[in-house]
Amino acid sequence: MANLKVLAICGSLREKSTNYLALKIAEKIVAETGAEVTEIKPKDLQLPIFDEDIEAVGVPEAVQKIYDQIVASDLVLIASPEYNHSLPGGLKNLIDWTSRQTNAWNNKVVAFFGASAGSFGTVRMQPHLRQILACLNAKFVSQPQVHLAFGQKAFNSDGSFVEAKNLESLKTLIFATVELANKYQ
Repeated sequence: MANLKVLAICGSLREKSTNYLALKIAEKIVAETGAEVTEIKPKDLQLPIFDEDIEAVGVPEAVQKIYDQIVASDLVLIASPEYNHSLPGGLKNLIDWTSRQTNAWNNKVVAFFGASAGSFGTVRMQPHLRQILACLNAKFVSQPQVHLAFGQKAFNSDGSFVEAKNLESLKTLIFATVELANKYQ
């Protein structure tokens, strides 16, 4: 099998977010499998809020860019915080735009995980993301789910995890998702 093409997306727009740190760790894990990893920062895209009037005039260049990258990937990694018990608006907007035209998420293999400042990690956000992705016919493993609680305390100054169990959980998720992606390749 050819090496997987992986697209890494952070649902947080903040430069030094704990989710970005988790995404960087996940990128290293998946790269160890021989995958080619491309990272895109939604903040850099500056996607307009989804609007059918904009779409009717023509799909914005930034939307087309992320759409093409999702379509070209074998696996998408998403690290996302939890905002008001759900996913951030920027991530939802990205998904909304890229589910138009021909749905970029159809049969796309996705691994998602997240960190938050509270004790629940992203336990309330992930079912919402799972529901959205399932409706778009994306593929993902059901276990393990990686919810990084107290994100501000979960990382060392070098960006590594404080607790080895977090690294092991993320590795388990990534390896299971890579296995699934290889089946769809």
